[in-house]
Amino acid sequence: MLRRIAPIVLTLVVVALGITVLAARPQSPPARQSADYVVLVGVAGLRWDDVDAERTPTLWRLAREGSIGSLSVRSAHRPTCPVDGWLTLGAGSFAAWPGSRGADGQCPPVDVTVEQPDGIGANLPDQESVVVYNQDRLPWGTVPGALSESVRCSVAVGPGAAVAAARPFGRVDRYASTLPADPAGLLGSCVLSIVDLGTVEGSDPAGRAAAAEAADAQLARVLDARPPHSLVIVAGVSDTERPSRLHVAVAHGPGWEEGLLTSPSTGRRGYLQLIDLAPTALAALGRPMPDRAFLGRSAESVGGRPTDLSAAIAEPADADREAAAQREVAGGFFTLLAVVQVALAVAVLPLLRRARRARRHAGPYGPKPVPRAVVATVEVLLIAAALAIPVALVVEVAPWWRFAHPAASFAGLTAVLLAATTLLVRLAPGYRTTLGPLGAVAGLATSAVGLDVVTGARLQLNGVVGYSALEGGRYTGLGTVGLGVFAAAALLSAGWLAQRVNRRWRPTVMVIVGGAAVVIVGSPYLGADSIGAIALTAGVSVAAAISAGGWLTLTRLAWATMAGLAVTVGFAVVDLGRDPAERDSLGRFLAALGDGTGGLTVQRSSAASFETLVNSPLTVLALAGALLVWFALLQPWGGLMRLFGIYPAIRAAMAGTAVAAVIGGLLGAAALDVAGAAAAVVVPMAALSALRVLDHAADRTRPGTDRPADGGPTGDGGASGDGGPTGGGPTGGGSTEGGPTGGGPAGGGSTGGGGSGARSSPEVATG
Repeated sequence: MLRRIAPIVLTLVVVALGITVLAARPQSPPARQSADYVVLVGVAGLRWDDVDAERTPTLWRLAREGSIGSLSVRSAHRPTCPVDGWLTLGAGSFAAWPGSRGADGQCPPVDVTVEQPDGIGANLPDQESVVVYNQDRLPWGTVPGALSESVRCSVAVGPGAAVAAARPFGRVDRYASTLPADPAGLLGSCVLSIVDLGTVEGSDPAGRAAAAEAADAQLARVLDARPPHSLVIVAGVSDTERPSRLHVAVAHGPGWEEGLLTSPSTGRRGYLQLIDLAPTALAALGRPMPDRAFLGRSAESVGGRPTDLSAAIAEPADADREAAAQREVAGGFFTLLAVVQVALAVAVLPLLRRARRARRHAGPYGPKPVPRAVVATVEVLLIAAALAIPVALVVEVAPWWRFAHPAASFAGLTAVLLAATTLLVRLAPGYRTTLGPLGAVAGLATSAVGLDVVTGARLQLNGVVGYSALEGGRYTGLGTVGLGVFAAAALLSAGWLAQRVNRRWRPTVMVIVGGAAVVIVGSPYLGADSIGAIALTAGVSVAAAISAGGWLTLTRLAWATMAGLAVTVGFAVVDLGRDPAERDSLGRFLAALGDGTGGLTVQRSSAASFETLVNSPLTVLALAGALLVWFALLQPWGGLMRLFGIYPAIRAAMAGTAVAAVIGGLLGAAALDVAGAAAAVVVPMAALSALRVLDHAADRTRPGTDRPADGGPTGDGGASGDGGPTGGGPTGGGSTEGGPTGGGPAGGGSTGGGGSGARSSPEVATG
């Protein structure tokens, strides 16, 4: 009865833990009015390396006295051209102007028709078609002009500002093509003013400096004419060419003194998005948000800024350089990793076949096994392949992007650290055991990703194997690649630990280790990935259910599915009870289903998944890993079935990893990226462990003699009652779990599941 109840109790523990972790959320401070007027000043293309105490003294003073941050200017199009940036600013959601990009994907000159029929306001005749384009052709349901619709009156200066301030039917309340001689009257006529100070573009330093200097002079006039008790926000509202970059954001006014800008949409100090500016303006004015909520969230000023302004500005400028270098390096890294792992998969196949033939002719005479030097070399390469992503994450500790050749610097540092880490695993005390390399690699990968997440995920942001602030998808917590690696490594670590204890305690070990991983992934203070926590909960439930023996039956799969659904439903109920602005992605999706707009979310997620599936090198890793496992390792000659029979906890960990990776990719609109990252760790370790199990099974030691001197690794020392590699039963024979290699009462014949312990035991060698 206890054995039947245990899976139910453990599943309930995992479910309760998952809901508790996801329900906990830091409380956002209530919005309060901090200004009577808001002036949004935009300079397309303005970056932090354009800001200088001598060339741009006004902006320098504004940054010293106010709050600063790095602005991600993501819009519906990439790159975000100036007209797209202005439209997104006024919409508070991702928007795009039809035809805003040239045939080559670059940004053409801004060409917007602005009519002034009465000399007071203006009209954009193309606005209605722009609204239709964003509502019907784009998946965000954006309403251009939502910001101006939320206030009684708004002012626009310049054509870009007119795009941002135009109401959905095209009307701009107050408009001037350029700043008047005395702009005080115009800026004080409405509570919201939007000012276009031109563009800083090109790669010529002299040209950029001249444009920034001209914009700074205009900014000085705006500050001199600003209304009393006003908030001024200066933003580099767009890119001007490929590739995208991070841009300037400065807020100056009461309550915004000497801080760092942040937003709940980023959750990262010093970072905010272009879509955050509209809700920030309304929150500062004390105005309610529109009925169709902005995608952005109101920004705020937080402490922690360096006292020296030069050092404070150097941080966002450095982040921009890192993000730009990350984009150049990441694609090459994952492509090379996919090529290497596919090559290793091909190299492993003949070794498995040779081991199979040697096992078939086991005895004093027969085909010689594969030379140990060849096997040892392949094993070291498999270890290095499995450690590649965790090592690339740790390399982010060194500022490789600051060197003259960032790609070469990253490659050199990664190679050195990868060699050192592989050597560490090779010299570890348990390396010669069957599961020694697997346990060491899993532990190192879990520690690398877990410690980074616990300490603020600093290595993930703009990291080669993390996520980029330029993409606008995530700014804190655990990324897609990190989720795949961490879930796989944590479950493998749990399986390695569970295999070393008595069988009845294995589900408990799985739940303890897996539950800790769920906390790290799902906590909004740590991994901040609710979808990942739900997926990992299902994976942990599967692993706990089969860790003591047996296969993944429909009943056990149903239990895992119910656990994942229970966490999902529980979290959804909690999330729907929050204020709409505080909801997570799951709560927003369910609310959208309720009001009939959920189709936009489904469309957006499907498009993102398809794009990821087609373009990501991780798709190759996932497919190559699945092919190797299914058509080689799981075949009778592949060794993995034998490994699973001897080590049921490892089988459980790998099954749980597969479940978590598939669910995480499907629900997170990441296609096969999560599975590919998990496969990069699991598949090399599965191949290495299968090679070792087959090597043990091919032992031809005669009764009364020792193992040949050129033999392979020794046994693991399995747990009592396990039938592990040293033989848990009185005869030291096959697995008592009833695995696929289990033999008869005496241990299962000459190749029974006795594993490496059979090498020097006459009674096991003879069956």
